[in-house]
Amino acid sequence: MKTYLKLASLLLALCMALPAAALTLNEAMTALGSAKASGQLGEKPDGYLGVIKPGGQAEEIASQINQARRAEYHRVAQQNGISVDNVEAIAGKKALEKTPRGQYIQLNGTWVKK
Repeated sequence: MKTYLKLASLLLALCMALPAAALTLNEAMTALGSAKASGQLGEKPDGYLGVIKPGGQAEEIASQINQARRAEYHRVAQQNGISVDNVEAIAGKKALEKTPRGQYIQLNGTWVKK
């Protein structure tokens, strides 16, 4: 249960842990929501974002968020003495569950609208 609480906080931290590269935090979060709603980005079971339709800033957003997620997954894994693969799988499951209806998730390697 402790791991699940940490992973819940991880998802919140990920939303706020974007590097301040080309996009500000507010711009990145707005762009992420727009990119997911428009079907450009989707959640994958491995805990990372995938690009469904390249274009605009979709690839940059996915790259920045995935980089932040990867760093956080490593931190959580080390802190809890579990493998990064386990953290990615748990985070991916949570992300798929929390994805709103109408947005895309990847199941068995195929993008499907939830």
